[in-house]
Amino acid sequence: MNLKKLKFPFFILLTIVIIAGILYVPKIKKALAIKEAMDLKNIEYTFLNMDEYFPIKRVKKSENPFVFARVKNKTLPKTFQHEGNTYNTLKFIDSSYTQGFIYIQNDTIQYENYWRGQKENIKHISWSMAKSYISALFGIAIEEGHIKSITQNVTEYLPELKGSGYDGVKIKDVLQMSTGVKFDETYSDPESDINRYWKDFIFGASQDKFASTLINEKIPGTYNHYVSINTHVLGMIIVKATGRSLTDYLEEKIWKPIGTEFDAYWLADGEGMEMALGGLNACLRDYAKIGRLFLNKGNWNGTQIVPEAWVEASTLVTEEHLLPQSKNSAHPGFGYGFQWWVPEGDEGEFFASGVFNQNIYINPTTKTIIVKNSANQNYYDKSNPYAASKTHIELYRALSKSFKKETN
Repeated sequence: MNLKKLKFPFFILLTIVIIAGILYVPKIKKALAIKEAMDLKNIEYTFLNMDEYFPIKRVKKSENPFVFARVKNKTLPKTFQHEGNTYNTLKFIDSSYTQGFIYIQNDTIQYENYWRGQKENIKHISWSMAKSYISALFGIAIEEGHIKSITQNVTEYLPELKGSGYDGVKIKDVLQMSTGVKFDETYSDPESDINRYWKDFIFGASQDKFASTLINEKIPGTYNHYVSINTHVLGMIIVKATGRSLTDYLEEKIWKPIGTEFDAYWLADGEGMEMALGGLNACLRDYAKIGRLFLNKGNWNGTQIVPEAWVEASTLVTEEHLLPQSKNSAHPGFGYGFQWWVPEGDEGEFFASGVFNQNIYINPTTKTIIVKNSANQNYYDKSNPYAASKTHIELYRALSKSFKKETN
């Protein structure tokens, strides 16, 4: 063996190994740290400290904060009913691992409380409640003329998605979670598409590129199927059409105008693009303010921030496949608007929802806003009533009606 001939190739190999170590070992360490942080036993801390694990883009608070009127915390109704079962209210709040809970009626805080590390000035991740903010920004972008119409095809703004599952899909179908894109949103399955996306995000990969890998399996506009990446595509369109980042646009158009008391922040990928589908982190009372904005049809103390027609379209169910009882929906019992959920009922309710039981609930009939931040360790157990969205809605309804009687 001629050792002299091996020296140069060995040096190249050694250099490659060293460079690979420098580039990838920190990423692997980060991935392992996030995996540990997202273990169910640790999420109470993690959901309040997401900026320790990901790059962020800060959203600055309002210079003129709006402060809700408040009364001494009301006593919550002792129990509420759902599907023939009686639930103790305080036990339900505890058993669903609630971290922050606020109940507002007639513009007055009736009840506000914190547990498990959250406080009034500590930010909690929104998860998919962020989707409703993206919808609001989309309506503003249309009103300002940056986007022509929701009847346009996605690729008119995003030619890079030609050949993907979004090719030939109308923006309206993206807003209504009816793209026909094939996607498995099972959070408890490590091999699902949403977890494949999450793994990419942890390593800082481009979310835009991930969206381009998806394919179509149904005719767009015919079936309601929740696909989180749809919201990322909406975010891409906003960025392309406005020339602004989601952070800047949110800060100027919504966050400051509604009198937020605290800064917020978006999680971002390695390309600097915000996690539009669920990466907003904010304080409890500031989440309540988008509830107040939509309760008042987009008007904030006399200033129309989100077009009224957009608010109405966002919170109504129009097409058959979006109805709560439709056979052409993957989500029985819940209707869908423009990135807002609409439960069955006749009171005009709608809500934003995120995994692990994050909610912004609005009831126009009782002039109610409820926000709940949670880190529910039982969320993956579909048989657990303390993790079910329908049970949560019944809690909110019980509170709404109980306090309405007191104020009448």
